[in-house]
Amino acid sequence: MSTKVALITGGSKGIGFGIAEALLKNGYQVAITSRTINAANLAASVLVAHGDVLAIEADVKDYKSQQDAINLIIEKWGRLDVLIANAGVGHFAPVDELDVESWNEIIDTNLTGVFYSIKASVEEIKKTKGTIFTISSLAGTNFFAGGSAYNASKFGLTGFTQSVMLDLRKYGVKVSTIMPGSVASHFNDHSPNTEDDAWKIQPEDMGKLIVDLLAMPARTLPSKIEIRPTTPKG
Repeated sequence: MSTKVALITGGSKGIGFGIAEALLKNGYQVAITSRTINAANLAASVLVAHGDVLAIEADVKDYKSQQDAINLIIEKWGRLDVLIANAGVGHFAPVDELDVESWNEIIDTNLTGVFYSIKASVEEIKKTKGTIFTISSLAGTNFFAGGSAYNASKFGLTGFTQSVMLDLRKYGVKVSTIMPGSVASHFNDHSPNTEDDAWKIQPEDMGKLIVDLLAMPARTLPSKIEIRPTTPKG
């Protein structure tokens, strides 16, 4: 595993940071992206204690930005084995109150942004017969009031990823959709707290899941995985 390279979009905090830490501890070289280089560098300054990490400023809504990130990774390490398309946003409001800007940001980040990340990296992933993970959500199969934009993005992401899985199997590339429930993260401007610790999935749990899935035999593909807190809130 020491020669393998992973890219995590939105890797400066939350789920992405937890996955980066787990992969580094398991011998991967890891690139993390954030929309600002300051955030990426700050995370990398902590993660470097566990291994070789590259901080990149990149916005998943910008296709050239994703291409540039892949070029930096290939220039540094010469290969890409794993993509974790993790970057995501959420705005929640009834459809009659949801503004156009919020809709566009959610769809452009959560759905089109994942397409951009995969499109930019797929040829390198094919070379290594690597793995692509998208971080969808239980909201990608369970709709709720006030979630029209977020539901649309995650329902779309779940379907998109499963189709990509079928497209790329013939190249020996594994593609998996991970659909978590409540995670103690910074999503939607939340600040993780002690109440989260009592019941929510933790970022390091997501990291362990990724490590375990990557350790599956080559012949076996877990293509869609739901993960939720063992017990409900309270």
